[in-house]
Amino acid sequence: MEQMIETGANVEKARVFELAAELFGVLATPMRLRVLSALCDKEKSVSQLLQEIDTTQPNLSQHLNLLYRAGVLAKRKEGTQVIYRVQSEQAVTLCRTVCTQIAIEMDEPSSVPASQRLSPRVVS
Repeated sequence: MEQMIETGANVEKARVFELAAELFGVLATPMRLRVLSALCDKEKSVSQLLQEIDTTQPNLSQHLNLLYRAGVLAKRKEGTQVIYRVQSEQAVTLCRTVCTQIAIEMDEPSSVPASQRLSPRVVS
């Protein structure tokens, strides 16, 4: 794993892994992945997100707040509405890549050799 970080880099490898784990932790719930998916194309208010995502307002707000504090989302106020948008396109790209690969593995399990699967739970 440490080979992913260039040897000449001026960063502490342990800190890199800590920050990566922190980001993966932020993205580690299906609800937060659904929120990111809903915000990929355009910004939306909390009420618009509630129409798309089956959850309660307090639960959604908790997840939005965590994504905001982590720097994945940005927000602004418009009257009484809070509007959220993607702040970190890199985090969205990471999620999109992983979710697309897993969808392929689920749709066409025999097309992906077991040694190349991201999700070992997908049965061919």
